[in-house]
Amino acid sequence: MRRSVLVFVSLMFLASLALGQSRSQLSPAVREFVKIDAPIVVLKHVRVIDGTGTAPRTDQAIVIEDGKIATIGDSVAAKIPDQAKVVDLAGYSVIPGLVGMHNHLHYTADQSADPPGVLINQITFSAPRLYLAAGVTTMRTAGSIEPYADLNLKRKIDAGQSPGPKIDVTAPYLEGQNSFLTQMHELSGPADARRMVNFWADSGATSFKAYMNITREELRAAAEEAHKRHLKVTGHLCSVGFREAAEAGIDNLEHGFIVDTEFIPGKKPDQCPPGGLAAVGATFANLDGDSPQLKDLFRTLVEYHVAITSTLPVFEQFVPGRPPLQQRVLDAMLPEARSNYLTARVQVHSNPQNGFAAIFKKEMELEHAFVQAGGLLLNGPDPSGIGGTLPGFGDQRGVELLVEAGFTPVEAIRISTLNGAEFEGMADSIGSLTVGKTADIVVIHGDPSANINDIEKVEIVFKNGVGYDPAKLLDSVRGIVGLR
Repeated sequence: MRRSVLVFVSLMFLASLALGQSRSQLSPAVREFVKIDAPIVVLKHVRVIDGTGTAPRTDQAIVIEDGKIATIGDSVAAKIPDQAKVVDLAGYSVIPGLVGMHNHLHYTADQSADPPGVLINQITFSAPRLYLAAGVTTMRTAGSIEPYADLNLKRKIDAGQSPGPKIDVTAPYLEGQNSFLTQMHELSGPADARRMVNFWADSGATSFKAYMNITREELRAAAEEAHKRHLKVTGHLCSVGFREAAEAGIDNLEHGFIVDTEFIPGKKPDQCPPGGLAAVGATFANLDGDSPQLKDLFRTLVEYHVAITSTLPVFEQFVPGRPPLQQRVLDAMLPEARSNYLTARVQVHSNPQNGFAAIFKKEMELEHAFVQAGGLLLNGPDPSGIGGTLPGFGDQRGVELLVEAGFTPVEAIRISTLNGAEFEGMADSIGSLTVGKTADIVVIHGDPSANINDIEKVEIVFKNGVGYDPAKLLDSVRGIVGLR
C-alpha cells in the first residue's frame, strides 16, 4: 500500500513545474539573460540525443511552439512555419535539460571544528544562475539550510522574476541528536519528526531529506507522514543502514553505496559508527557487485523501489590528483572561497595514500553493478565538500564521471535527465526530447555522445521554450560564488 502512493508527487510541485512562464511574464531582470525568444523556434540540422538511452539522430529539426516540443524529424523533410525563428545548429547537439537530484543553494563557508562549528553560506543569487547556465533546468535541493530563502527563490523563479531552474524544495534536514552542523534542528523523537514533516509540507516543501544521526523510528515516522502527502524522502545516512532505511520507507539514498554503514563490524543500532567514510570504505574493500552481501542489498533496494543518487563529483574532490583544475571554476569563486579551496586541494594532493582513490573507484563499480541489477540510478553533484564542486559545473562533471564509471555517454545522459524526471513523477513533461513535452533543451557545441566532455560546451539553454544565454549568466556571478 505504501508504494502505491509513490507514483505521485505533491500537487503543488506538479503545478509549479507545469506552469512555466509566457514570454510576457519574464521580468527585465530575467529577460537580460534571454538569447532566443519567439513564439515558434526551429532548431535545424542538430544532433538529437533524446535522453531515453537510444542512439543519437543526426541532422534533425526540432520545432518549439508555445513552450513545448511540437515536432522532431529529419531537417530535409521538416515543415518550417513562415513566422518561425530558425536557428542553424550544424555541428551542435541537443540533450534534455539536466535534472539535478542532489543540488544545493548553499556553499560550505567554514569547515572549522571550533565552536560554533561548521557553517554554511546561502548562495541564493549565484547558485540558480550557475545551474541554468550549465543546462540544469530542474533540480532538487537535497536538504535546506535556509528553507524560507529556498521557497521564496522558487516562487520568484516560477513567477519569472529571477533566473534559474525549476526547483523541488527539500525541507530542512531531518537530523538526529549530535549533529556536526550548527544550523540543523535535532529531532527529539518520532513525534518531532512527524511534526517537522507536516509543518514544512504545509509551508511549501515538496520533498524531505533524512540525515546522518536520525534513528530508525524517526525515519519511519517521517516517511509515513511524507507519504500521506504523496511526498518523498531521501537520505544521507550513517546511523541507519541502507536495508533498514528501505524497510522504514525511504525512497532514495544519497551518495551511492560507500556511505552505507551496515557492513561495519560491531555497528550499533541507531548510532553512526566512528571512523567516517574511511571506515565505511574499508568494509567495501573486499566486496563487489557479485558479492552475496551486495547482491542481497541490491535486491532489497529494487524490491522496495529505492533509488540511489550518484554524487561522484563531491567524492572526487578528496582523491589526490583529481579533478582537473578548471579556470572557469576559479573565476566564479569569491577570492576568499578560491583561496580556501586551493588550500584544501593542496592538502588532499599532499596525501596520496589517503585511501580515497580506492573508495572512489569502488563507488563507480558499485553504481554500475546496481544499474545492471535493475536499480534506478540518479545523478547530482552535491556542491559541498572542500568547495570545488560548484553548482552547474558539478552537474556536468557528474555526467562525465558516470562515463568513467562504465556507462556509455547516452546512458549517462539518461541517468542525468529521464531517470531524475521519473523519480520526480514528471517524466510525462520533462526528462526526454519527445513531442508534446516541455521544451527544456540544452544546445551543446560538439557531440557528447562521442566525447562526453563536450557536455561542458553549452551554447543555449531552453527552459519552457525560452533560450537563455549561459555566457551572460556566468558573467553575472563571476567572483561572487561563496558569498551570495
